[in-house]
This record gives sequence, structure tokens and C-alpha cells, in this order.
Amino acid sequence: MENNVEARARTMKRAMKQPSSPPTGLRSPRRPQRGITLFGLMFWAIVIGFFGYLLVVTLPTVNEYMTIQRAVTKIAASSPATVAEARQAFDRQRDIEYSISSITSKDLAITKENDRVVISFAYDKEVPIAGPVFLLIKYQGRSQVQTR
Repeated sequence: MENNVEARARTMKRAMKQPSSPPTGLRSPRRPQRGITLFGLMFWAIVIGFFGYLLVVTLPTVNEYMTIQRAVTKIAASSPATVAEARQAFDRQRDIEYSISSITSKDLAITKENDRVVISFAYDKEVPIAGPVFLLIKYQGRSQVQTR
């Protein structure tokens, strides 16, 4: 009887060591898996979503900067006679353009270079991201030289 038990134990050990293979008709050829995992998809969705959020939040500040740049260039092209006249022209432009809210006419630096009026400006804009986290953008510009 012990020989029978030992024989069964040896048979079971051999069966455990040998991997079982599926029947020949059901076997499919091995191809490397391709694609993205769920975690990879979630990671890239979060990254792209975050940068999309930053873009949407900062676009109004870029629009404001471009509006200020256009207004300053327009005022400098009209060659105001005095600094006060240039500041009044900017205030009128600011009243027309509702998007200019970061600077006033007092923040403009008005000078003359080569008998041309040059208006420059600089300001900081803080964009709230989440809670106590802000994105600081430093804008600066000056009137474009108009060639005739």
C-alpha cells in the first residue's frame, strides 16, 4: 500500500512541475499587447486637463495685455503734445475698452525718443489656480515704432 501512495505522490509532483497547455485547436498566436492602460489614460487626462485649465484661466490676461499694447501704440502714433494729453487719451481708451483693468494712466511711463513719443508700461497679474496657489505673470511693453 505504501508503494501505491508513493507512486501517486510522484505522479502528482510531476504533474505540478509540467505546465498544462491548452488543446491545440484553441491556441492563439502570441502578439504583444498594445494600447494604453486605465491608469495611463487617467494620468494623461489629468495632465492635459490641468494645462487646459491654465490656458483658459490665463487667456483673459493675455487679451488684456494685447488690448493695452494696441491702445498705447495708437496713442503714441497720434503724437500727443504733452504727457497729460497722453494720459487723458489712455483714460478715454480705457473707458472704451472694458478689458483694461490692471493699469491706469498713472502707471504709464511716457518719454520722447528721436522726436517720437514712446509709452511704456509694466504690471504683474496674479491668476488664482487653486486655494493658496497663484500663477504670477509679469507683463511689460512699449509702444511700437510706426514707420511711415
